[in-house]
Amino acid sequence: MASATVTGYQAIPVLFENDDLIAVDKPDKLASIPERNREKISLLTILSETLGRKLYTVHRLDKQVSGVILFAKTPEAHRQLNLMFEHRQVQKTYMALVHGEIAGERGVIDKPLRRFGSGRMGVAVDQGKPSVTEFTVEERLTGYTRVKVSPLTGRKHQIRAHFFGIGHPIVGDTLYGDKSLQKAFPRLMLHALSIRILLAPVGQDVAVTSEIPISFSEVLRSIRHPTGR
Repeated sequence: MASATVTGYQAIPVLFENDDLIAVDKPDKLASIPERNREKISLLTILSETLGRKLYTVHRLDKQVSGVILFAKTPEAHRQLNLMFEHRQVQKTYMALVHGEIAGERGVIDKPLRRFGSGRMGVAVDQGKPSVTEFTVEERLTGYTRVKVSPLTGRKHQIRAHFFGIGHPIVGDTLYGDKSLQKAFPRLMLHALSIRILLAPVGQDVAVTSEIPISFSEVLRSIRHPTGR
């Protein structure tokens, strides 16, 4: 199934598919679901029209984020998957490049988050919802750190807001960080690497993985080799 594609906005690789769900590799800059402006294309619209059936939203990736995303094919699968996400029975892993050099090899960001009037999420000790993000350092570059991230809760913009809150905003994030600095990067450097779930009733352990896209790798290469060599 890894080589299958559906077409529309561009080729969208299908990473996993069965009778209950479909997992695809979302490109950055494509909305997961329809936006307020219904004339703009979305991943859900592309898949629904290509497959000729209704799909159900299980979770979302921000428009600027690339990588693995799931959609349910039936109402029953939709309910089951929603419960799995709600009870933290889904393991999600991301790759991110953040500003600054993080000390230590791993860390846990345990800071409650809430939505502010600007549309941004931010740390709010008294009014925020519990939010926990674990990470490990994968690579240190001059002025940057590449991290593998596991959000243990599923708040909006959780990874983006948490790293901004500890002084290490994600590279290319114009919503969290110095906008004039962030605009210099062609994309938000956050990629959904994998999702792991245990499918009922057979108990099939499914791990769906997305490769790092070229747009992400090119930014890394430009930082590793700033002279172009």
